[in-house]
Amino acid sequence: MTYWGLNAFFLAAAVIVGAVALGVHLRRRRESNRLRNVSWIIAVAILLTMTAVFDNVMIGIGLVGYDASKISGVFVGIAPLEDFSYSVAALILLPSLWVLLPSRSRDRSNATTPTPEDSR
Repeated sequence: MTYWGLNAFFLAAAVIVGAVALGVHLRRRRESNRLRNVSWIIAVAILLTMTAVFDNVMIGIGLVGYDASKISGVFVGIAPLEDFSYSVAALILLPSLWVLLPSRSRDRSNATTPTPEDSR
């Protein structure tokens, strides 16, 4: 199995969760926020840049190695492109989980404030 074949499982799961979260987000959305779009672009750029730097360092010092017959042959520096799939999965999954998991503020607004009589 190639590294892309292995990554396909993780990326497929991330895309499925991302699609569900996008549907939930679109139902909840009240108004568009341009600042969020810019923040998203900055987060993607930072994560992919950090992935490129640290993967190249780890491969360069021999901490990680790849079977040449199982990589695509496309590189960013000395890091194979397949290495970035985990970052892409994280970029999809983390915001998706943020949308899908209940927030504390929503939980607090639904809860009633206990009174001193309730503690007896």
